[in-house]
Amino acid sequence: MTMLARIQTLYLLLASLLASASMFFPFWSFSSDQIFIISDFGAARIADVTYTIACFAGTAFSPLTAVLSLAAVFLYKNRTLQTTLILGAIALFALDLFSGLAASHFMNRHFLAAGTIVTHAPGAGLYIMLPEPLLLFLGLKGVKKDEKIATAYKRL
Repeated sequence: MTMLARIQTLYLLLASLLASASMFFPFWSFSSDQIFIISDFGAARIADVTYTIACFAGTAFSPLTAVLSLAAVFLYKNRTLQTTLILGAIALFALDLFSGLAASHFMNRHFLAAGTIVTHAPGAGLYIMLPEPLLLFLGLKGVKKDEKIATAYKRL
């Protein structure tokens, strides 16, 4: 069976596309007298080291999630490595989500400490990345099913 005939190929490609797309949309936005956007490639200039680290961590985790998901598609003959890459992509997704939420928290804390009244809301980048773990899990389930079929075939 080729890699295109497997359903997990679709799941992993979609997860990779969503991880790639989430990099180009704002994760969270704050507005007061001006608009501050948290995204993977743009961090606001505030003097908080933890905020800056959280923003730049998200810049690394999103592309890595996309690359691991895409690499797992092409490693369909080595199911053990494919499983490892999918689990790694799920871990990177969790770290990416955590870094974005941490950056949002630290920016909110910065505005509260300054006494600035702001309104904030999640952006499209957050919503785009939310289906990723489900797609990765479904891809992992497909790989496990292929492994079960292959071992049953070897017993014959």
